[in-house]
Amino acid sequence: MQRRDFLTTQAQLGAFCLFGGPAMAASDFSFAVPAEEAPHEATFMQWPASRRVHHDRAFLEVLQTTIADIANAIAQFEPVIMLADASEHAGARARLTRDVTLWDIPTEDLWCRDSGPLFATTSAGKRVVSHIRFNGWGNRQVHKRDGRIAAEVTRRLGFDLIPSGIVGEAGGVEQDGHGLLMAHESSWVNDNRNPGMSRDQIEDRLLRAYGAERMIWSDGVWGEDITDYHIDSLARFTGPGRVLINLPDDPDPGDPFHMAALDTHDQLVAEGLEVEVIPEPGIRRVESSDFVASCANYYVCNGAVIAAQFGDTEADQIAQDALQRHYPDREVLSLNVDALGEIGGGIHCATQQLPAA
Repeated sequence: MQRRDFLTTQAQLGAFCLFGGPAMAASDFSFAVPAEEAPHEATFMQWPASRRVHHDRAFLEVLQTTIADIANAIAQFEPVIMLADASEHAGARARLTRDVTLWDIPTEDLWCRDSGPLFATTSAGKRVVSHIRFNGWGNRQVHKRDGRIAAEVTRRLGFDLIPSGIVGEAGGVEQDGHGLLMAHESSWVNDNRNPGMSRDQIEDRLLRAYGAERMIWSDGVWGEDITDYHIDSLARFTGPGRVLINLPDDPDPGDPFHMAALDTHDQLVAEGLEVEVIPEPGIRRVESSDFVASCANYYVCNGAVIAAQFGDTEADQIAQDALQRHYPDREVLSLNVDALGEIGGGIHCATQQLPAA
């Protein structure tokens, strides 16, 4: 395994202007969000810290250990920047390898895909933050600190911040880096994020936020989980027009998530995409009905795919084999991240990539 060098050294990153340029309109220049499998300079993550969010101290410590395990795995392949209040650094440092850098940016929860910055690259090769405003999944969770993270990272890097004009989370939209997006309506066309806005208005702003050309929608599920059914726990682009989707072998007609998943699958097939199905694990270490066991919620970094395994030997192996086929030039590392599944997410939800310059 080769850990990729910084394109910009850690010292340079730390020395960037603490006050980024003014927010710029999307019309000022053209930009696009690169595919996740494009080269990264680093991965951003967030340290879970809030007892208002995670009331059980013992479980919070399990979450912190799980986040450290993910960070340490990624750090074998590329630099990781962990965001945490300075008061949390000693505890975090004890769990993290030396290849993970700590930044003093206060956090509440761990979901960097949703509250962290969405990075894009301009036509001139400049990196910017395409800002989708985070409001705690429709004000369902405290986010005084997490709601500021994207802007704080933008300032520290000295990047320009470009407002998208919409509220939501990057985990609620999936993109192939070649002009195509997919999403569940429930995560966006929702009065808890974008009251009074039509699907067409939201689509137009999402396309501009990602520098994309076309969008595929399916219904999703409103109000049954905190995210209103983020797409990245179900289906992921693995290349232009190519999708890996996680479906139950025996769908329950009474389960709204199962029915919505089948609807999304059919919609993607009808749009002419190449869709491969991997099974949702049937045997799990955690039996709770609220547990999220998504083999699709993996993260692609330089040289590796960091994925979850759930204790179902057959399903876990099928997922690993599929990921190896879809990402043949990368090592597939499978981790036990059950603690994240217990609170409704996975590895992809906990990470956010900084594209290489």
